[in-house]
Amino acid sequence: MLVPIFTLKLNHKINPRMVTMGKFDGIHPCLTAATQAGKVFIHNPHTRGQRQAAHRLSQSAQDSDISLLNINQAVSCLTAGTLGPNTTGDTLLVGTQTNLLAYDVHDNADIFYREVTDGANAIVLGKLGNIESPLAIIGGNCALQGFDYEGNDQFWTLLVGSEDFDIRVFKEDELVSEIAENETVTSLCHMHGSRFGYALANGTVGVYDRTARYWRIKSKNHAMSIHAFDLNADGVVELITGWSNGKIDARSDRTGEVIFKDNFSSSVAGVVEGDYRMDGQIQLICTSVEGEVRGYLPASKEMKGNLMDSSVEQDLIRELSQRRQNLLLELRNYEENAKQAVPGASERDTQMGVIPANTQLQTVLSVRAATESQRSHIELSISTPNETIIRAVLIFAEGIFEGESHVVHPSAQNLCGSICVPIIPPKDIPVDLHIKAFVGGKSSSQFHVFEITRQLPRFSMYDLNVEPEAPQPTGKVTFTINDRPQRVVMWLNQNFLLLEGIDTPDVTFTSLRGGGLLTISMLSTSGEITLNTDDIDLAGDLVQSLASFLAIEDLQAEADFPTYFGELRTTLTEVDDYHSVHQKLTAAIADHSNHIRNMLVQAEDARLMGDIRNMKKRYIELYDLNRDLINEYKIRSNNHNALLACLKSVNQAIQRAGRLRVGKPKNQVITACRDAIKNNNVNVLFKIMKAGTASS
Repeated sequence: MLVPIFTLKLNHKINPRMVTMGKFDGIHPCLTAATQAGKVFIHNPHTRGQRQAAHRLSQSAQDSDISLLNINQAVSCLTAGTLGPNTTGDTLLVGTQTNLLAYDVHDNADIFYREVTDGANAIVLGKLGNIESPLAIIGGNCALQGFDYEGNDQFWTLLVGSEDFDIRVFKEDELVSEIAENETVTSLCHMHGSRFGYALANGTVGVYDRTARYWRIKSKNHAMSIHAFDLNADGVVELITGWSNGKIDARSDRTGEVIFKDNFSSSVAGVVEGDYRMDGQIQLICTSVEGEVRGYLPASKEMKGNLMDSSVEQDLIRELSQRRQNLLLELRNYEENAKQAVPGASERDTQMGVIPANTQLQTVLSVRAATESQRSHIELSISTPNETIIRAVLIFAEGIFEGESHVVHPSAQNLCGSICVPIIPPKDIPVDLHIKAFVGGKSSSQFHVFEITRQLPRFSMYDLNVEPEAPQPTGKVTFTINDRPQRVVMWLNQNFLLLEGIDTPDVTFTSLRGGGLLTISMLSTSGEITLNTDDIDLAGDLVQSLASFLAIEDLQAEADFPTYFGELRTTLTEVDDYHSVHQKLTAAIADHSNHIRNMLVQAEDARLMGDIRNMKKRYIELYDLNRDLINEYKIRSNNHNALLACLKSVNQAIQRAGRLRVGKPKNQVITACRDAIKNNNVNVLFKIMKAGTASS
């Protein structure tokens, strides 16, 4: 059994996902974490009594090993590492929603303090591309920024897709691959080679190797922190996960099997590693939100990889014993059924669950348009071919049902041999439906469980039935492929829900979500394909899906979405207006700040001179001015939030324009759009989005 080699009780609460380890003097590792009230604590048990307070740094009254760094704002992220060439040790980087602080803990001095108007939600330290010096790369609301050790902004790029559920892999600022998930990605960690771990907001953790998923598990709790660490000393790191219920577990990177687990009394705040005892051995260090810290050494050879508590092994034995009992009971039922399967015993057969040998579970997926009583949906029909009835159906599917599962359990009076389940996919993604059905006779007390898996095609929410008076879409995207029309027909039949199939690439659908039309046409002579739709997201999904099916690496396209581009032009105008208001409000607040300083001096002069009347007058004026400042701040805050919303819309528009192309043309569009935004050239921006290039 693996047990902690040390346990600490720090008298400070720790903010989740804001824990790091740094050698600020170049020698001694210090546990560093964000705490409440805009402070960061630095726990250093190695140099007691050698630290002095500074303008930001102060000693904790509760623990002499802890220094407190006053940020005076809510901390949103932090990390530590080598940033500058001439610093003694690691640099501490602390991000808030408005600023980034690079702090030299050893010398008690700011390295730089930069305003980050886009906010700092995540931060990593490392080298990027051909930039020689290490960068502090900040992930904000809309953009990625990279700062060097002097605080210079060396790298800036649009963060495309911050609102969706994709994992994106970049080489420098070039997007090289995308992986679609079904929930917000909360954590990523490199394991080894091309393998990495990930965590989602819905309690899912797992491991990918490049774009291939090795395994995943889902918990009702949330993964607060993930980390790669070789805990069983087999030469391969495991995925360490800290959960919101206080559990810590280590899972094999290959199978997801739990090889170790432990529990805190409160939620885990973070998982890091370091030689905290200064004995040459790296420990896995886990922290809870209540300030408890535990350190674990990798397993010794004597443990032979057995890291579990003996009670855990006993739980496993009990679980296997229960499974054995269930299997024996199931076997006994089969034996009883076999004994009863004789002529003349049909009623008892039915009670014992005997069903005809030819019983099968049949499933049909079909598109259903909206009616007065029901929304548009996909209907899953489950039936049997004989007199048997379906007692209950369980369906497991990601991203469709709440809790990812759905149960249909008809009342005893409504039992029959078929059940229809409405399904409404929220997004155009392929989904596997794992179906379990309980099948038996009408008076059965025992049932057979049938299992079957059906895949819901990616574009299942589109109906071939088209209203004659439906308005034609004005948006379109056009591109050329070097392939036969029959291949496009194969793609249509695989990715749309077509009961009878089609034999032509020229087809029109009605969207069951928005009601708009989608028209696909192809010129067989030139290979030119035109997608007509007013939904630019749908157009991008279609382009990416078709290119993947046909194994197209690079695809240029021309596009025009008048309605969407008109809205984007309005948004860009609003961005300029909000920037102008922001500058005016900033100047007004600066003027008021100077006025406040002058009034304070006058009020204090009046107090020292005994002029109480003028002193009261100045303080009343100060009170009124302070109230005006608060109101101006509220206006500035609302303006800032509106500006962020507009910037997100612009970033999403650039992402959408990129998704209308594939490979190098896609990256070129995103890069060119970014340059147009930098140069504030709106006309060039729209030209790039439409033609894929700024050149005529």
